[in-house]
Formats: sequence, C-alpha cells, structure tokens
Amino acid sequence: MRAIKRGERGPAVTEIRSILVALGLLEAPADPAEADHFNPAVERAVRAFQQDRGLSVDGEVGAETWRALDAARWTLGARTLYFSVSDPLRGDDVRQLQERLLEMGYDVGRTDGVYGPRTARGLSAFQREMGLTPDGTCGPQTLHMLRRLGRKVVGGSPLKLREEVTFRQTGPSLVGRQIIVDPGHGGSDPGVVVPDGPLRWTESDLSYDLATRLEGRLAAAGMRVHLTRGPLPIEAPSDLDRAQLANDLAADLLISLHIDGHHNPQADGVATYHYGTSNGVTSTMGERLAGLVQREIVARTGLRNCHTHAKTWELLRYTRMPAVRVDVGYLTSPKDRAQLIDPMFRERVVEAIVAAVQRMYYPVEIDVKTGTIDVSALRLALPS
Repeated sequence: MRAIKRGERGPAVTEIRSILVALGLLEAPADPAEADHFNPAVERAVRAFQQDRGLSVDGEVGAETWRALDAARWTLGARTLYFSVSDPLRGDDVRQLQERLLEMGYDVGRTDGVYGPRTARGLSAFQREMGLTPDGTCGPQTLHMLRRLGRKVVGGSPLKLREEVTFRQTGPSLVGRQIIVDPGHGGSDPGVVVPDGPLRWTESDLSYDLATRLEGRLAAAGMRVHLTRGPLPIEAPSDLDRAQLANDLAADLLISLHIDGHHNPQADGVATYHYGTSNGVTSTMGERLAGLVQREIVARTGLRNCHTHAKTWELLRYTRMPAVRVDVGYLTSPKDRAQLIDPMFRERVVEAIVAAVQRMYYPVEIDVKTGTIDVSALRLALPS
C-alpha cells in the first residue's frame, strides 16, 4: 500500500477521517466537501495517533499506520471474538481481552492484538474455571464474567514474571540458541541513501554488512543464526514476513539492524527500540535486551546516547521472542557517517551487540559491567 499523505483526496481519506473522528482526535468537517480531503488538521490527528500508538510519527498513513487505524475501530464487546486459523481477528478489542486475561493470570503470550491459538487457550481456561462452555469464543456471557472479576495477579506483571523465569531456567550459555539477525530494508528499498562524491552509501548495504559480521561472531559463540534476507533480494521482506520467519523458527531472540537519517545533518547517535505501549504494557526481556545493546554500543563506540524507546512496530509486536531494533547512527550525519563507513568501527558495533546478547543470559546477580566482556573469549571458551 502506498502512503496517503497531506493534500490528497479520495474515499480512503474519508475512511481515515471517520476513524480519527470516532477516536476523538479530529472534529467532523463543517463543510461536507472537505470530508475526503487530507488537510493539515488530518495530518495533525494522524501524527497524534501515531505518537500515542508508538508508531513512526510522519503524518502519513502507510500500511502499518493503516492497520493500526483499522484495529482501533474495535473496543471490547463490539463484536464476538473467536479463533480463526486462516484469518485471525485483529483489533484493539483483542488486545484489551489479552490484557484482561493477563491481569487475571492466564497465559495469552504477548498482547499483540491478534486472536491466535494462545489467546484462545487462555480464554478457554478462564471459561472452564468460571463454569462456562470452554469454546475460546468471547461472547456476551464470557464478557459479562470478565467484567465482574478483578485481578488475580498482584505485585507485578504476569508477563514479566513468565519471561524472567524462562530466561533464568535456560542458563548463561549461548550454545545451541537460535537468533534472528534482521538487516533492514533491501531490494528496491535501500532505506537512507547518501551520495558522497563518487560513492553512494545506503542503509540497506551497511546494515547487511553489520548483519553478516554479527552472524559470524554469534555463530562462533555457538549460536544458530538466521538472516531475514540476502544481500540482493528482489524485494525486501515486509516486517510481517520477518516476524513470521522468527516465529516459525521458534527463535530465542531477534535483533533488527538499521541506520537512521534526518534532514538535519546535526542529528546523530544510536537508539534502540523494544515492544511497549502507551499504557505500560511492555516486553520485559525485550526492554532488558534493548538496554544492554544500547549501553554496550555507547560504551564501545562513543556514539551519542539517544536511549531506548518503546514502540509498537509490527516487527516488535508480532514476534513471540524478545526483539529489538537498533538504529546505529545517522548516515546523514557527517560525524556518524565517517565512522559507519569504517569497517573497524562496524566491528566494534558487532562486538557490543554480541556482548549484550551474552549478558542477556546472565542472571542479574552475576552480570558484569558494561564494556568489560571480552568477546573473543566467548569463542575460546566454546570447546569447554
């Protein structure tokens, strides 16, 4: 889907307007002739929606923003929810149901707004305990019972507790673990492009170089590594495709590599993103991995610390394992670009990520200081 932006007209704009009006982000136009116009007021409302939902704030309605708008139509109780194998239901009502079940102690996995088998099993377990027919369908009776009961889990997040227990049980070794390394963009989508005299630097090429270097280092430490794309794909896989690959392989971690860009050449630094929503729902271990990656890169490269941030990007939301996206510097910054095009600098970035992955599996009580892990020692220790 192409992005719909300011100045355009048509039925799609009318639909976008109606959703934004229903959400209270936009007033209905006084002039009916303006109902299909993507004017500045619509752009501001789209930006507010994107900011609230943890999406990239550009004021345009691309595929990901449109899917988020479409999901926002639904509130819990507006329709019957059920599990469909071929075409799972998606929407804010599904997310609200997942959050409610999590509060009550039922395992539905991540609150991604997709009514999958895990959500159906969690709802069936609730129905069984309440004496209802355990069919995994959220109709009026089930909804009434959900609204009557309070939280079961107190003193912490049930999702956080499950994620932490899972990691504590697996031990500190990297051997045999599966990781997805995702070089951003690719194919006809080069990402950020910066001409430099006779040269042309692209985000897709540099992120792929980082990915292959990281693949080699992690494989040497005993991990099974999968890349989401090759060096020259015909078309870049979508974020949904990348997330599905990670889920199909039952990976333990996912790290997506990007390089940022901005119209202001003074913008520079590294930022790392994990799944999280504006109402406080977050992937606890994804947040921990993001923090480790961010601190290691800053300590080992000297890039400006642009911190970690919670986002609901589909790559982070739909993956069922801790997943982070790292924007390693700004290709549009002369300062960052001079470092990014240096192979030795990219090696330091890779070493930082490998150190963060190793620390991810250390229990908190035996964790080490940032920047102190000797990555080469991980390979030497492998035979023992």
